[in-house]
Amino acid sequence: MQYGIGVEYGLHCLLYLVDRPKGDALGIKEMAKFQGVSETYLSKIFTKLRKHGIVQSAPGVKGGYELAKDPKDISFWDVIEAIEGASYNFQCKSILQNIIINKEDHPTDEHGSCVCNIKYVMYEAEDRMRDFLRSKSLRWLQKDVAKVTTEAYKTEEKQWFEQAKK
Repeated sequence: MQYGIGVEYGLHCLLYLVDRPKGDALGIKEMAKFQGVSETYLSKIFTKLRKHGIVQSAPGVKGGYELAKDPKDISFWDVIEAIEGASYNFQCKSILQNIIINKEDHPTDEHGSCVCNIKYVMYEAEDRMRDFLRSKSLRWLQKDVAKVTTEAYKTEEKQWFEQAKK
């Protein structure tokens, strides 16, 4: 299963917002420059995150984005769903309906779709992965990253964003 790089950029940028005080938003321009990605690209990601209630925009000269809810309530899956959508990665094409024998006798589910154990296994696997991603929040990420991030790096990052906002 593969998610686009937008998910990674989104999670990294959301991490920068975790401990910011309310009203101290970060702009797309600063986050894009820090990440080395275009403002247009990052803006598209943040538009999706805003539409899903993960971030909120702060208007004005010192505007930008801030988290719309507590970081413990924003899961990895929330971010993936906002950026990539909720459809399954595995897209069953009902190829059993094309086999040459017993077309009329092939069982269907309550929706008239072809019964396919492969589809059910793939969907169950994705459901388990989604459940795992739902169990990992931005707060968890922030704490886990803090274990391997030096104080010097944390200070340098904070200073960089403060300077960039001026």
